[in-house]
Amino acid sequence: MDMLDEKQIAEVLDKFYERVRADDLLGPVFAVVADWDEHLQRLGEFWSSVLLISGRYKGNPVSMHSIHAHLIRPEMFARWLELWRMTTDELLPLPVAAAMQAKAARIAARLSAAVLGSRPTGTSSVKEDAVARPYKMTAEFSDSTIPAPLLSTHSLKAGTWGVIRIRLGAVRYLEQDKALAVVLNPENPGVIAPETPHYLELIGPVALKIEFYDRKPANLHS
Repeated sequence: MDMLDEKQIAEVLDKFYERVRADDLLGPVFAVVADWDEHLQRLGEFWSSVLLISGRYKGNPVSMHSIHAHLIRPEMFARWLELWRMTTDELLPLPVAAAMQAKAARIAARLSAAVLGSRPTGTSSVKEDAVARPYKMTAEFSDSTIPAPLLSTHSLKAGTWGVIRIRLGAVRYLEQDKALAVVLNPENPGVIAPETPHYLELIGPVALKIEFYDRKPANLHS
């Protein structure tokens, strides 16, 4: 994942678990952690392996959570994800935060299924009218048909959000002056915030479309 390093991961984890430990729902569960320095180090290794493909983590998160299954309730996963979204949105550029949130949602679903035999409460029971839906989407573009304006700096109007969905291949999403560069692929869609100058850079054959929303999309993998 472009524009993310070990230091940023550590900063996210420090702030996130500061919130977790102070949380009324999650705090009591994490009170079982005896050595937070060691715990944060292991968490850093885990997320480094997940996000940077570093291979640093050698443990088994399912077995670690299963030990404390008697303390874990389904709604805790939803709260965990809520705090994760809050922290990543606060500390990271939007496309990077969105990618980390998507990874976390998949991890939470797997852990919940493995430890509790259920999906996290709140992740699949959102009321239909509360879920952001695209009001418009483009046709699918290839590397040979993608409109030239998408390859030069442009912005969405105020109040409009975009999601770049890749079916095949990959593109690089860059914000103005290359202050942010993220590779988008089928597993990592990109979020475009309103009034944010950006452009796409082709890095090979690709098939993509763009969806438009009137509010920030909450679930990129729906």
